[in-house]
Amino acid sequence: MEGPKGKYMFGMVKVGEKGQIVIPKEAREVFGIKPGDSLLMLGDIERGIAIMNPKALKAFAFGESDE
Repeated sequence: MEGPKGKYMFGMVKVGEKGQIVIPKEAREVFGIKPGDSLLMLGDIERGIAIMNPKALKAFAFGESDE
């Protein structure tokens, strides 16, 4: 479900016995996530967990284009 421009809610995911989650298909399509891609997981005790593409973080941190 798309909210304000560029904002999405992809629904709930369930953590499996091995601690794995499935990234919803729509999220994989929107963000171009493919099998074998590496993702960066960040955490903050008060705000929760964020998963992002490490290239996007590098682009943000150094002002580079991720293309």
